[in-house]
Amino acid sequence: MDAADLRIFESVARNGSMNRAALELHTVQSNVTARVRLLEEELGTPLFHRHHRGVELTAAGRRLLPFSRQMARLLDDARSAVKDDGVPRGPLILGTLETTAALRMPDVLASFALAYPQVDMVLRTGTTASLIDDVLQYRLDGAFVAGPVHHDDLSTEAFFREEMVLVTARHIRSIAELAQSGDVKTIVFRIGCSYRTRLDIVLARHSLRVSTPLEFGSLDAMLGCVAAGVGVTLLPKGVVATAWREGRVAVHDLAPEDARVDTMFVRRRDVYASTALNAFLEIARPVATPTPALVLA
Repeated sequence: MDAADLRIFESVARNGSMNRAALELHTVQSNVTARVRLLEEELGTPLFHRHHRGVELTAAGRRLLPFSRQMARLLDDARSAVKDDGVPRGPLILGTLETTAALRMPDVLASFALAYPQVDMVLRTGTTASLIDDVLQYRLDGAFVAGPVHHDDLSTEAFFREEMVLVTARHIRSIAELAQSGDVKTIVFRIGCSYRTRLDIVLARHSLRVSTPLEFGSLDAMLGCVAAGVGVTLLPKGVVATAWREGRVAVHDLAPEDARVDTMFVRRRDVYASTALNAFLEIARPVATPTPALVLA
C-alpha cells in the first residue's frame, strides 16, 4: 500500500464509481479497478461493495477513508512546503463572514493585492458554522468567524472586536417600544450564523415574542427589509453606520455582554501555513482595531 493506492481509493470512495474516479485521475477504468483489487488483496478485506450503480464503502473501507484523506493532505502540504521559497505566491483560499467582508476586508484585500500580485486570492463568504466546517474539511486555508471558537483541531486568533446593535425601522425609538408592537419578526442570515443565535438571546432577555424568521443572503436585502418595517436584525454597528446616518433605520445599543463579539481567524493546526497566508495575516493585523463608535443622538 502506497500513497498512489490511497489516492485512487479515496477518489473511488468520493465518486462512488470506478469510472468517475478514472476520469478524475486521467486514467482508464481498468487501471483503477486493478489497483483497488490489489489493495484489497494486500489488506485481506473488501473495501467496496460493487453493484450496478457503482460502489459503496464496506465497514473496512469507511475505517480506511480518514487515513487516505490525511495522507493526501500531508502530501499536498509537503509539496507546498518544498515549493514555498519565502515569496508569497500561488493559491490562497480564505473564508469570511458577510459582515466582516463588508466592514473589514476591502482595505486589507486592496493592500494585499497590491503588495503580493503573485498570490491567487479567493475569498468566500458564509456563516460561522459553515466556514468552520470548510476549514475542518480542508476546503479553506482559514476563515474569519464569530467567536468564541473552541475546537482541538483549530488554531484561533482574535482579530476584530465588533459592537453589535439591534437594528429596527426608523420609527422605533427604543427596545421597550418594540416590545409593545406584538410578535417580532427577525431578519437573519441562514442557520449557522452566530449573530442569529445572539439575536434570539437578546430578544428573549427583553421578553419579546419572536415569529418565524426571514432568511437572507445579503446585507443590503436585510437592511432593506428592516428599513421597510418588516422586522429587526442584529449587526455590527459599523456595518449599519451609513444606513443609520441616512435615516433609513434606527440603531439601539445593547448591554456589553450582548454587544461585544470577537471575530476570530481559524485554521487547522495540522496544515502547513504558507508564506502567502502569513503575509495576508500580517497585513490584516494592523487594521484589527475597534470600529469608531457612532454617536446615537
